[in-house]
Amino acid sequence: MDLQVLHRLAETLEARKGADPGSSYVAGLYAKGEDAILKKIGEEATEAILAAKGGDKLHLVRETADLWFHCLIMLAHAGLGPDDVLAELRRREGISGLDEKASRPR
Repeated sequence: MDLQVLHRLAETLEARKGADPGSSYVAGLYAKGEDAILKKIGEEATEAILAAKGGDKLHLVRETADLWFHCLIMLAHAGLGPDDVLAELRRREGISGLDEKASRPR
């Protein structure tokens, strides 16, 4: 897996934080704030679900890429990045999903 693409994208998203909102889609989304970012993730998640139901694999891949892209924007907005998510996935590796969920504070 080419993790470098995630790192390059994270760097670009970070750079867009200080950009003119009229100069890029991402800068404009940051300027609109957290609610706009979260709304966009909801839209992209819905589109990914519909693509999965539609059975077109290429469409599903493209919609999933859109969803991941917007999740990376959300993470960057929160001061996080792909390495934070990858660390959590590594932590969970080899642990049953039921056990992992049961170990979370309630």
